[in-house]
Amino acid sequence: MRVGAVDCGTNSIRLLISEVGAEGALTDVHREMRVVRLGEGVDATGRFADAAIERTRTALSDYVDMMVAQGVSAVRMVATSATRDAANREEFFAMTAELLGRVVPGSVAEVISGDEEARLSFTGAVGELDAAGGPFVVVDLGGGSTEFVLGDHGGVTAARSVNIGCVRLTERCLHSDPPTDAEIAAAQSVIAEAVAEATDVVPVQTARSWIGVAGTMTTLAALGQGLTEYDPERIHLSRIGIDELSEVCWRLVRMTRAERAALGPMHPGRVDVIGGGSLVTLASVELMRAGGVQELIVSEHDILDGIAMSLLGA
Repeated sequence: MRVGAVDCGTNSIRLLISEVGAEGALTDVHREMRVVRLGEGVDATGRFADAAIERTRTALSDYVDMMVAQGVSAVRMVATSATRDAANREEFFAMTAELLGRVVPGSVAEVISGDEEARLSFTGAVGELDAAGGPFVVVDLGGGSTEFVLGDHGGVTAARSVNIGCVRLTERCLHSDPPTDAEIAAAQSVIAEAVAEATDVVPVQTARSWIGVAGTMTTLAALGQGLTEYDPERIHLSRIGIDELSEVCWRLVRMTRAERAALGPMHPGRVDVIGGGSLVTLASVELMRAGGVQELIVSEHDILDGIAMSLLGA
């Protein structure tokens, strides 16, 4: 049996096709990410742009072809922050229903709440980690929102999704190239307010381990290792000290877009927004430092894996 998981966020759309083995164990068959910037302009307009929906349609059509060719018999597609905010999301749903129905008739995309997004990300991120490292705090830093999730192998104990993400922050605050000090300060103010909202609910200082997921975090890990190209095997479950992480983040914030684009591990679709993601990461560093955590563990497994596991009832 093969299952398909699709995660459609503000910046990227991602696919995971998994083989279901003995006792429900999942093995990757195919994993892919494309930057489609579905949430372009949504923070300002409250609507999806026609061009953004069309970019997403093109990528999803290719994903559907792959799932059909691989014999996928169950599929789940979730949409997150941008879709929660868009007034014209029914256009998006109609498009996804048309395409996903080719895999399994009647399949449709679903918008999940921030809390559900957090739970799925946590499930995917901590599955391979030693329970002795818990409690874990997982930070899923996306394009439109960031999830702070605390728990252990027994499940999630506290979670909060807040509307700070690399795309949203860049569109709202970081307009210059490179950003000005005033723009950086404005972004930090937005982040501080959102982080305070999260920590009112999630006692991150009780965590023993900090896990970072999604493209900003994995790219920061690649740069911290000095990789000349993006290598998921070297990035997955790698560790970076918080002081070194801070240095990488500040370097990216101060770079021009051309300088970021020249970095080997940098995906072209992250060049313009990773400064915003770096500022969110820096705020998270200070939270974890206050709790005594001295390193970030970066996982390539995240909400996609949680979606795939949910198809098995996990």
